[in-house]
Amino acid sequence: MSSKRLPQTTAHVRITHLSWQRGFLTGEVTAAEYEWQFQWCFRQGQLSVTPSLGRALIQEPLGRFLEQKDYQLEPGGDYAFTIRAEL
Repeated sequence: MSSKRLPQTTAHVRITHLSWQRGFLTGEVTAAEYEWQFQWCFRQGQLSVTPSLGRALIQEPLGRFLEQKDYQLEPGGDYAFTIRAEL
C-alpha cells in the first residue's frame, strides 16, 4: 500500500447574487492561481463558468458543491470545498 497522499486544492466560493424567483445564483470561485465567475441556473441544472481557461478543472466539482449546499448559500457568503487535484 502506498502512503502517498492524494493531491488536493481548496477552492474558495463567494456568492454575489441569488434570485429564488428567477432560479439562479452567481458568484466567483478561486483555486490556486485561477479565478472564475459562474452562474448556476438551479431550476434547469445548468452551470456556466467563465473564463474558459481551467474551466474543465472546476466545473464538475463546483457543480457538486452547489447542489449539496444550495439551500445554505447566501449572497455575500464565503464558502470553501476541496478538489482532489492539484491546480
